Amino acid sequence: MPATPERKLDHIRVVLDSPVEHEASTLLEEVVLIHQAVPETDLSSIDTRVGFLGYTLEAPLIVTGMTGGHEAAAKINCAIAEAVAELGLGMGVGSQRAALEHPELAETYRVARRCGGDGFPLIANIGAPQLVKGYGLEEARRAVEMIGADALAVHLNAAQEAFQPEGDTDYRGVLDAVERLAEKLGVPVIVKETGHGIGYEAALALRARGIRFLDVSGAGGTSWVRVEEYRALAKGDPVLAASAATYRSWGIPTAQAVAEARWAAPDACIIASGGIRTGLDAARAIALGADIAGTALPAIRAYAEGGADAVKKLLETMIHELRAALFLTGAGSLGELRTRPIQLGAALAERLRGRGIDPGLYLAAVKGTRPGAGCSPSSTRL
Repeated sequence: MPATPERKLDHIRVVLDSPVEHEASTLLEEVVLIHQAVPETDLSSIDTRVGFLGYTLEAPLIVTGMTGGHEAAAKINCAIAEAVAELGLGMGVGSQRAALEHPELAETYRVARRCGGDGFPLIANIGAPQLVKGYGLEEARRAVEMIGADALAVHLNAAQEAFQPEGDTDYRGVLDAVERLAEKLGVPVIVKETGHGIGYEAALALRARGIRFLDVSGAGGTSWVRVEEYRALAKGDPVLAASAATYRSWGIPTAQAVAEARWAAPDACIIASGGIRTGLDAARAIALGADIAGTALPAIRAYAEGGADAVKKLLETMIHELRAALFLTGAGSLGELRTRPIQLGAALAERLRGRGIDPGLYLAAVKGTRPGAGCSPSSTRL
């Protein structure tokens, strides 16, 4: 088996069999939605729709890119695609490097569009280190065309690569590379982290290069450093494993990353992922300033436990939890949620102050803004 597909199978095994989440919190519990005893709305009439990549999602939820490149991954991608298509959500596939290097593996990604059809947003995926090592417009277009994607995610996984036995750690020129793609690719470029957070400086730099779609993927969910710790142990590399253990929970918590990215790029489409485990988490992230919430690990674990039906049940549960959050705050829509009062816990507020963001000014700036305003394909450039 080629090295890249073998690594993909390793990743699936590790996230299913081992504790791989950050030991630190997302800090989303520090975003306190205020209960309204008299909500003056009807749960059955709650409107959770939002525009994203030219589609109208029934709820602001996507399953973010996780896997591909192996037969086992194909089954997972098909099950997720069927569920999100039926429920009116969106999804991304995992890094397509495996198929770009080994075309016979393309079906493990292409299956997402085949199983879900054309009625939902699908996001292709390549890695930032590959852009530095020679990938360019041609490879990006191949990744998009391979699956009939509506956007391309360029994932930032510097923390993972630093502790991966086969890691690519040269990030010189990444900003120039993503700027070129955004100018010429023809579909939106989403720059996404992989569980360690996009902070103020990175968001500001990316927005200056014309990137409007940011998936902050903060700390508190899956730690890919921790995944690589297990792989290093299995490969007999105690030095790399011990180093990875030190950095298991490295990064910017998801709630903090949402606020920092929004402060740096007020007109951006912000996807909050990294530890989104419930619809309440999603509601908190959107109230804080995100447009879309993304989840990954729960979907792959649901598939392992109960197949496609379990994936659908997971997402249906999250949708109901999200709707309940709106109802219990007296919000009839996602836009109204942004008008409802929230409180920030002391830990999150202090972190924001430490980064030069006044919590009160931030909440005032976000209040009343419309989720999804910057998420249309026509708004991908400056």
